[in-house]
Amino acid sequence: MQGQRIGYVRVSSFDQNPERQLEHVEVGRIFTDKASGKDTQRPELDSLLAFVREGDTVVVHSMDRLARNLDDLRRLVQKLTKRGVRIEFVKESLIFTGEDSPMANLMLSVMGAFAEFERALIRERQREGIALAKQRGAYRGRKKALSPEQVAELRQRAAAGEQKAKLAREFGVSRETLYQYLRLDQ
Repeated sequence: MQGQRIGYVRVSSFDQNPERQLEHVEVGRIFTDKASGKDTQRPELDSLLAFVREGDTVVVHSMDRLARNLDDLRRLVQKLTKRGVRIEFVKESLIFTGEDSPMANLMLSVMGAFAEFERALIRERQREGIALAKQRGAYRGRKKALSPEQVAELRQRAAAGEQKAKLAREFGVSRETLYQYLRLDQ
């Protein structure tokens, strides 16, 4: 039985172009998540898992677009192939059917491990770049949510007994951010 070809695309941020991942690949439907790879909340992946049927083929640009890490990759591939769904990774030129040889399973593990290693290297380089920028004084971090005047007013009103949840809503910050401002310089 020949099923549908269904694409899955994940981009890390809203300004990335999801179309390029499966640009020249023929699919009947595409599920697109806009979420970090480490994010466990991927609603479109959940929708895809509920949608696919036996005989379908799930097409993904690369392994790192489907899974957060090697364990997640293995789990997803096994979950789909046990249901009779083929998985095709375009970049790696790999297809998994559930009737895979030991060599195919080794390739899944090796390629998944390389993808995980690559992500770890990227994070390490990012941390190093931020540390160097901080040393040069070029990295200041995220902009403060409240001005010094707002912080002073917030502290004064909190000390007077106003409800913190009400203050957080009024100042447009989370309660955790409010508590962080109250803890500073004390």
